Formats: sequence, C-alpha cells, structure tokens
Amino acid sequence: MTVTLAEEIMLLSLDDASGAVRERQACQWAVAGGLVLDLVLAGRLSVDGGRMAVVDTASTGVGLLDGRLAMIAVRAAGRSRPQKVTAWLTKDHRKALDATVASLAERGLVGEEERKVMGMFPVRRFPGVDGAVERELRTRLEETVLRRAEPEDRTAGLVALLHGAKLHRLAFPGLPSREVVPRMREISEGQWAGESVRKAIREMQSAMTAVALVTMRS
Repeated sequence: MTVTLAEEIMLLSLDDASGAVRERQACQWAVAGGLVLDLVLAGRLSVDGGRMAVVDTASTGVGLLDGRLAMIAVRAAGRSRPQKVTAWLTKDHRKALDATVASLAERGLVGEEERKVMGMFPVRRFPGVDGAVERELRTRLEETVLRRAEPEDRTAGLVALLHGAKLHRLAFPGLPSREVVPRMREISEGQWAGESVRKAIREMQSAMTAVALVTMRS
C-alpha cells in the first residue's frame, strides 16, 4: 500500500488508543507541506523561489493528492505569477489535515468514532486499526535517524518536514531532542537526493520555517 507523506505524518500524530491528534497546530503545516512535496516528487508540481507551479495535471492515482492538485490548478489559473508556497500552506493547512485523516479512514488504516467531551460536545476521534504501516514507518525512521542509514528521497523529505515543523517528539517519543535533531537537520540539509528533489526539500524547509515564525507571532 502506497502511503503519502501527509498520511505518514498523520499516523505519527494520531494517538493509537484515543485517536486524538497530537501537536495539531504544527502537524497541520507539516501535512499540507507533505502534500505539496509528494506532488513535486510525482512530477506534478515544481517549486522555485518560494513559488509553485503546476507542470502536469495527470492523475497520480491517489485521490488525496489528485484532490490537492486540482485545487492548486484552479487557484493557479489566470495568475500572472505562480502562487507562493507559504500562501498555499496558509490557506490549506487546516483542510489538508482533515482530508488526510479522512483518507486514512477510507483506506482502513484508522477507525472513526464520535465521542462527547463533558457529555455534551461531540468530537471525532481516529484510533488506530492497522498498525503495520505505522510500525514500518517508525522502523524506517529509526534506521535513518538513529542508525544513520542513507535515506531514499521520500524518507529524506519526510524527515525534513518533521524537522521543519519541530515534530521530532512524534517520530521519536521519549528520546531527548539532542539525540535526534542533529541527524534530522543533517538529512534535511544533506545531499541524499537528486538536485530537483533536494531543491524541493529546501524550498519546503524554507516555507515551513516561514509559517512557523508566523504561527509563533500569532
């Protein structure tokens, strides 16, 4: 089963027992960035100078990605310049999280329940159902970050997004930041991928830094 970067970030964020989203605010930005980066890796978007452009509208075969591609293409139509990545992330980050959780539920990777807080206020929760995908994901992250295996392109992108959004606690719960952050930074800034992929990762890192600053000031 192919799992998108956004879905991988959500699997790390969702509490397996309660189904609650941990570190929701930062996770929203990382998920939205993951969708953009996956579209770049799929050859559907290009990112240059902090702006993104649609280069191919063909289906990726993944409904979650195709939905975002269509939305980006609509916003790009008629514009004289490509839209800024930060502007898109700002517009989409909350909706992207909801769409990604819904995709996980549709694919049977998480369940969906409605509970009431204080017996009055309904909230939706998404407890884990199939833990095999998340276990494989965490093993891959441990091999790359803790055991210093050379990452392939998508894993390098995932680590860069998690690092940019400061979500190392979700990926490595219980470990102090000094044991994981330097390696995550090294991967984010490293020469692991082809130039086009490295450029896209750098652009997404810059966008994540920019939106993090805006979030802290708001």
